[in-house]
Amino acid sequence: MVIYKKPDVEQFLRAYTIQDFVLNNDESQLVFSTNISGKFNLWGMDLPNQFPYPLTFNDQNCKGLCYDKDGNFIIAAFDHNGDENSQLYMITPDGGQLNPVRTSEGHQYSLPILSDDGNRLYYTSNKDDSTYLKSYCYHIDTGDEETVISGDAAATYLVDVSPNEKSFVFLKFYSTTHIPAYVKLDEEVIPLTPESSEQHSVTDVIYTSESDIYFITNCDEDFSYIAKFNIEEKEFSKVVSLEGQDFKTIKYDKKQHLLYLVSESGVEDQLYSYDIDTAKLTELESPVGIINKVEVTRQGNVYLVGTSATNPSNIYRKKVNEQCWDKLTNNRILGMNEEQLVNPEVISYPSFDGLEIEALYYKANSSTSNGHVILWPHGGPQYAERKTFIGVFQYLLSEGYSIFTPNFRGSTGYGSAFTKMVEGDWGQGPRLDNIEGLEFLFRNGLADREKVFVMGGSFGGYMALLLHGRHPEYFKAIVDICGPSDLLSFIETVPDHWKPMVTQIVGDPNKDKDKLIEYSPITYLENMSKPMLVIQGANDPRVVKEESDQIVAVLTEKGRDIEYMVLEDEGHGLTKKENELKVYRAINEFFTKHL
Repeated sequence: MVIYKKPDVEQFLRAYTIQDFVLNNDESQLVFSTNISGKFNLWGMDLPNQFPYPLTFNDQNCKGLCYDKDGNFIIAAFDHNGDENSQLYMITPDGGQLNPVRTSEGHQYSLPILSDDGNRLYYTSNKDDSTYLKSYCYHIDTGDEETVISGDAAATYLVDVSPNEKSFVFLKFYSTTHIPAYVKLDEEVIPLTPESSEQHSVTDVIYTSESDIYFITNCDEDFSYIAKFNIEEKEFSKVVSLEGQDFKTIKYDKKQHLLYLVSESGVEDQLYSYDIDTAKLTELESPVGIINKVEVTRQGNVYLVGTSATNPSNIYRKKVNEQCWDKLTNNRILGMNEEQLVNPEVISYPSFDGLEIEALYYKANSSTSNGHVILWPHGGPQYAERKTFIGVFQYLLSEGYSIFTPNFRGSTGYGSAFTKMVEGDWGQGPRLDNIEGLEFLFRNGLADREKVFVMGGSFGGYMALLLHGRHPEYFKAIVDICGPSDLLSFIETVPDHWKPMVTQIVGDPNKDKDKLIEYSPITYLENMSKPMLVIQGANDPRVVKEESDQIVAVLTEKGRDIEYMVLEDEGHGLTKKENELKVYRAINEFFTKHL
């Protein structure tokens, strides 16, 4: 009788990630960024064949893709080992060497947009203004370049260009909840939304003609909706809204005069089509619970990449006038089926002030459970933990740990007012939301008070550190992945283009100094008595390595049980498979040691 070995971390993490994808005009080639080889590269598929082949071998994160409409070349943005300074390169559809188009060390080139004839490349960069950024038009055929948009008061990003390249839509990024949009026509700059006393955002934009712009905004509303702006009439109008749902994606099908819309409702997404001529909204069946990107071809076919809690990211296609989706990739967990993985339960609980908090609870199989629960505060903080595939979750579940992921105040998908609750309040409300979540688990027999770990990354790492300092009695051990330890030094060291918005999101280092000290984990080092594992990317531009260095140094000097892993070729997170495997094996060993 053959006895199969228990699944290893590699079995779960060898499921690959799809970052982005594009198609050529006749849909004969699909190009996507994936870490199928262990590191991110571009791969292609010659449709209808579905066998992928490599196009690049630079082993770097892709931050943007666009395909020349004549099918002659692809523009790709790559950073270097997580530094987030993406550079723009041209490659042929056959792949091979990267040909630099707009590059310079230490600068960022992002959001590439190609003109229809492929001669002009629009992009946004910090090369001439590190704080507010500028957007440019680079003439590929002549090498000439001109500035299209100059930023002021906030980081500015060019997001769409009209069909005849006569006008441009750009966003001003004051904070993640204050992103107004403007259209520039000649020298006139026109706001897309009416004047409002409330801060609001525009999050996705598409031209449907030279004069009509459709976009997503929450101007004067709690949840975002679809709006339209007519440039000729300078007229704003609301088009589609759905109660309790935040729209997040809008795409245009020119052939059928349809909009394809993705909305976010709590922990899952919905897909819709909207007929512009009849104003009919139709909910469509989606092959996945979470939709990461949608593309509509000139033939009217719809492609998307998405995931669910028990299904890694895959690319799907729905042909025009058909209802079913074709699965173009077959990404899965090796040796396991979906029924063997854990689909989380959606629960809700009242927090300390009565605010309702939604959370996901992944329950380990009773036959393998070790009785321990891992609290996972998500990153962001203006983000949400949703029913998406997370390989390390499924691995830790197979090792016997249940996982609890609250969408505390500040999370997205629950309305603008809820998302704004974290601004200037990093260390109070969200912290207590997490504690109340644990108390809910204890009251309902879902966790043992003596068997709780906490682990998080980015803001989640910060929260893990703060919970350790403020509530050490709740936890047996702590894992911090690139979390800020001192909010004052964190504010000083964020990238320049973040600085205009960091005051609203985190706090003013002068006016709010006392509060920032109170909310900083480093203030509570004396209380940090439990074993801790700290993980940090050496090239992290968001939470610099010194944030981890300083807390590790002090706790080491105090003789605390602390382990420190530094990844020399990573930034804010893990992008290389060998590093993922090393880190998550270390995390499991760390938890096992402290069971």
